[in-house]
Amino acid sequence: MIRKMCALRVFKDENGKTNLSLQDIGGSVLLISQFTLYAYCKSGNRPGFSKAGKPDMAEKTFDYIVRKTSEAVGNVQKGVFGAHMIVSLQNNGPFTIFLDSDVLFPR
Repeated sequence: MIRKMCALRVFKDENGKTNLSLQDIGGSVLLISQFTLYAYCKSGNRPGFSKAGKPDMAEKTFDYIVRKTSEAVGNVQKGVFGAHMIVSLQNNGPFTIFLDSDVLFPR
C-alpha cells in the first residue's frame, strides 16, 4: 500500500494529464493515525471491542508506515499517535482516491 500510494500517477504533467507520482514531483506526505475500533454490534446496544487490535500493535504499524513512506518519499510529517487532533483537509483536484487493502486487516 505504501509503494502504491507513493507511485500512483495522480499529479498533472506538462500536458495536464495525471501522469506524475508523488515521487516524480518531489511531494510530501502528512500521515495521521486514525483511531478506529473494531466494534461488534450484532447483539444488544453496547458495542463490544474485544476483537479490536491492541494499541501497541496499532502504534507499531503506524511507525512502520511512517518509516517506509519516509524511505520512499523523503519528506514525511506525522501527527502524534493517540493524541486528540483536529485536522482539516482541503481537496484540490478533480478526484479523491481511497486505497483499501485486506493485507493488514483481512475482512
